[in-house]
Amino acid sequence: MVFAIRGATTVEKDSRDEIVSCTQELLNEIMLRNNLKKEEIVFILFTMTKDLKSAFPAYAARLMGFVDIPLICAQELDIEGALTKCIRLLMLIQRDSNFIPKHVYLRDAKKLREDLTDEKGEDL
Repeated sequence: MVFAIRGATTVEKDSRDEIVSCTQELLNEIMLRNNLKKEEIVFILFTMTKDLKSAFPAYAARLMGFVDIPLICAQELDIEGALTKCIRLLMLIQRDSNFIPKHVYLRDAKKLREDLTDEKGEDL
């Protein structure tokens, strides 16, 4: 079956190093909490807020060895009052039908889905 996993994080400042490290932290947490193998990933869609321009999150994924997985980046809608300096992702995976996705929200992005996560950003 195909499942969707959502995740998001924020950066302190718009820099290549920060975007790369925070994206990699998010991907590592998703892989760990969902016990995923790269071969199970169908594709990953990344979005970033308009204020982030220093690096592509897909670049960070490629550095981690996500080289055979389709990756794409887009700009998040620029909505007044929305969370800033935010990197989001939607990951489609293939797993057994009894799999329950664990969505991951880190740093200030925890505010996006307080209904799904505890204070550590882990699923309720």
